[in-house]
Amino acid sequence: MYLSSNKTSKLFWLMICQILTFTEANSQVFQLSNSETQWLGEQIFFNECGGNFECITSWNEGEEFPSLGIGHFIWYKAGQSAPFEETFPALLNFMASKNAKIPEWLKTEHVNSPWESRYEFYSDFNSPKMKELRQFLAEQRSLQVDFIIQRLILSLNTIISDFPEKDRAEIRVIIQSLINSHQPYGTYALIDYVHFKGTGLKLTERYKNQGWGLRQILEKMMLTEPTLYSFVQTANTVLEARVINSPIARNEQRWLDGWQKRVETYLPSNE
Repeated sequence: MYLSSNKTSKLFWLMICQILTFTEANSQVFQLSNSETQWLGEQIFFNECGGNFECITSWNEGEEFPSLGIGHFIWYKAGQSAPFEETFPALLNFMASKNAKIPEWLKTEHVNSPWESRYEFYSDFNSPKMKELRQFLAEQRSLQVDFIIQRLILSLNTIISDFPEKDRAEIRVIIQSLINSHQPYGTYALIDYVHFKGTGLKLTERYKNQGWGLRQILEKMMLTEPTLYSFVQTANTVLEARVINSPIARNEQRWLDGWQKRVETYLPSNE
């Protein structure tokens, strides 16, 4: 365990975390105000699309799937096998549970992406169906933010449980320290990174057996100060390692600068 100059504060948090279950804490620490939730949604939309409305329906060059909504949720076609977690169907289920008015063509249970290729997707870009999809996703921004927040809340205990039992209290301390850091930036960093690069638990989301999700960042932060600045530094290192380990054919180096600029938004402007 890393012992910093703030050893007393850290040990205090260790004792607190042994008394409280993190599940109970989750429901409290992520109770964001309406203005904070709106800010979070704007940040994610800017990160993914630069605020461009038409970017709500995208198919990035070099990828095998479309990315939809303010959070660029992944949507696979029928029978498609890919290493990254599909999120758009889960978003639709969440929206349905909140009584959102979903377009009829999207209501089919376990609906699959209807586009076979990026060319077909953009050939259909100005069709009535695609325009309806963009309008629906633009109108339901708040539910997409709620879904992204919920995804982090539901994943934290799973991430913590993936660590050896002797390390779990320290991981809770790191998470709590981040949540308390420069609010709402610390919360934003955790929420956005899980949405952006995943939990780090899926074995398919690894190159050369090395993951790049929140789990990997937390593990490396056991050797650093549990600060937001350290989180950003560690995330950049993890993303650089992903690019180095990635298949040459994917040419992931072209995305690294944008990924790291996104991570830098986790810091307040005066940091």
